[in-house]
Amino acid sequence: MESRPKYYGREFHGMISREYADELLGGAEGAYLIRESQRQPGTHTLALRFGHQTLNYRLFYDGKHFVGEKRFESVHDLVTDALITLYIETKAAEYIAKMTTNPIYEHLGYTSLLKDKMVHRLSRGRTEPRRVTFQRDERISSPLVRRSALKDTPEKQCSYEKIHNFKVHTFRGPHWCEYCANFMWGLIAQGVRCSGMKSEGLYRVSGFSEHIEDVRLAFDRDGDKADISASAYADINIIAGALKLYLRDLPIPVITFDLYSKFIQAAKIPNAESRLEAIHESLLQLPPAHYETLRYLMAHLKRVTLFEKDNLMNSENLGIVFGPTLMQPPEQNALTTLNDMRQQKLVVQLMIEHEDVLF
Repeated sequence: MESRPKYYGREFHGMISREYADELLGGAEGAYLIRESQRQPGTHTLALRFGHQTLNYRLFYDGKHFVGEKRFESVHDLVTDALITLYIETKAAEYIAKMTTNPIYEHLGYTSLLKDKMVHRLSRGRTEPRRVTFQRDERISSPLVRRSALKDTPEKQCSYEKIHNFKVHTFRGPHWCEYCANFMWGLIAQGVRCSGMKSEGLYRVSGFSEHIEDVRLAFDRDGDKADISASAYADINIIAGALKLYLRDLPIPVITFDLYSKFIQAAKIPNAESRLEAIHESLLQLPPAHYETLRYLMAHLKRVTLFEKDNLMNSENLGIVFGPTLMQPPEQNALTTLNDMRQQKLVVQLMIEHEDVLF
């Protein structure tokens, strides 16, 4: 495009209207483009999809990109920061305000996990919801309403004999949030790009193992400078494979060893409502970091299923892929794993399908 400034890439779409920009973005959350303003030629606007609407921001460049005070080396970094800020402001503002005045995770995070070489105790500060009945009920209209019904319960101590050996720099961009204890954001947000969501067999098709290993080594070697962009790894299955490898190699699975049997038994309950209630109660017993990671991952996989017509990955297929990755029997018995595969698949499948209710 001849009129494209040299500091913009293919996200620049020239002089188009707001309405046409909205049409091009196609309602995909997190999608963005840059357009030249029709009202003020020579000025540029960032059009960003968030919260089921297109937001427009005046975009500036003085050697770095910015819409406010913060400046960024690339538009991608600017958009990444904007999406995080918007999500926090809309989804977690009340929660973070509460955490600021009553910080329950002040002893969590990389520093404390790496300093303590002995037994680690993660203090459970998440409040326990009242018992949930998994039926359509107009009184329980949204996750925010459901979360307002929380009440305090005594703290629970979770002991670990083997610590998580997290790197201080694990992902490009935000790698750890001391409030939500979430270490999943980087690989998912950066690796599984909008175009990758439509890739056939996403998470089922394996990338080349040597390239997946390259990604792992890049994070170990370069930390936050590791490049997992589309130009470095055009095959989205490599990034998806790296995410599965990361989860599989955790010393303690996301669904912890001590709760494995509870989830398996919950999946065996024949009544659908009782089964969901049992899974819900088991989720509440997870340590905070594991719970929040699982919640974020299930929300991501739910978005993957929205592109099922293209990627052919429904909740059952994703359950088959992620069941053994997220759940491992404590005795590491191959026969047990084989016998439990159906229940492992069903647990993940139900968590994806009912993500808005279970978390």
